[in-house]
Amino acid sequence: MNLLIDLGNSLLKMAVFDQQEMLFVERYKDLDLAVIQKVLKAYPKIKKCIIGAVKEIPENISAAIKNQIPLIMLSAETPLPISLHYKTPITLGADRIAAVTAANHLFPRKNLLVIEAGTCITYDFIDSDGIYHGGSISPGIGLRFSALHNFTDKLPLVEAKQHVDLIGKSTESSIQSGVIIGAIAEFQGIISMYEHNYDNLTIIISGGDLNYFDETLKNNIFAVPNIVLTGLNIILDFNDKS
Repeated sequence: MNLLIDLGNSLLKMAVFDQQEMLFVERYKDLDLAVIQKVLKAYPKIKKCIIGAVKEIPENISAAIKNQIPLIMLSAETPLPISLHYKTPITLGADRIAAVTAANHLFPRKNLLVIEAGTCITYDFIDSDGIYHGGSISPGIGLRFSALHNFTDKLPLVEAKQHVDLIGKSTESSIQSGVIIGAIAEFQGIISMYEHNYDNLTIIISGGDLNYFDETLKNNIFAVPNIVLTGLNIILDFNDKS
C-alpha cells in the first residue's frame, strides 16, 4: 500500500492506494503529523510514501515519516515515467508533474492537454511520446474574486455561483459574470488553440473548481477527479520498481 500526500496552495489531500485502487482519501486544511500517524495506524500495510508539495514541508513531519517508511519528496529530479522538456524544471510544481504523469498513464500515446482548476488554473501539454513541454498558469476563480475586492476601493468580495447570467444587473452579479463566464471563455479559448495546433488531442480536466466548467465538457474532454493523487501513486510505484 502507498501513502500519498498532495499539499496544495489551499488544501491538503491525503490518500491510501492499494496498487491502482484508492482505499482512502480525505481533505485537510493543514499538514498535521497526528493525522498522518492516524492514517498509518489505520492502514498498517502501507509500505512507502510520496509527498507532492507546492510549499515547504516542516522537517519534523518529513523526518517522522522517514523513520517509519521510505519517503519520496517529488521534484523534477525524481525519476519519472515521462520526460520533462521544460526550461526551468526546478520551478515546476509537483502537482503539475503528477497530473501529466497520470494523464499519460490513463491515455497513452495521445497528445494531452491537462487542465487543473484549483487555486490557479493550469494548462499543461504532454505529447503522444510522453514528453512534457509546459503550458500556462492563470488565476483560479477564487483568486479572481479576491483580486477584484482587494485591489479596488469599492468592489465587494463576491461568492462564486455555478450558474450565472451573461449580463449582470447588479455589481455583485456583474462580478460573478465577469469571473465565472470569463474563466469559461478562457478555458474554451485555450482548448480551441490547442485543438488547432495538435491532432489526436485529448483534454483532461480536474481540480476543486471542476464543477464550474461541467457544462463546457465535450466528447473529447474527460473529467478525472484526484488526478494529482493518481499521478503520485504512479510515480511512487515507478520508483519502487526502478
